[in-house]
Amino acid sequence: MIIKYSQSFLNKLEDLFSETDYSLRYEKGNFKPGHCLIRDSRVAVINKYYPLEGKINALVELIRSIEIRTDRLSEKNQKLFEELSQMEARI
Repeated sequence: MIIKYSQSFLNKLEDLFSETDYSLRYEKGNFKPGHCLIRDSRVAVINKYYPLEGKINALVELIRSIEIRTDRLSEKNQKLFEELSQMEARI
């Protein structure tokens, strides 16, 4: 899978993330990888001042790092998650 750095791809990632147990917020911050994961409260925070490419990369990294129950995902998000997982295996 090739990552497309577009607003529509970011929207797809946000839609996938919305079906997880975590909530996503865009806020000001100086997180080194561009995001912060607060595991106890299941909140992911991405630096809102990051460019589109940085937001997508941070969100992909978050999706790979959290535990996602695929049985709760819609069919289109299951397919996207599988593609992202396969991409991780090839790296």
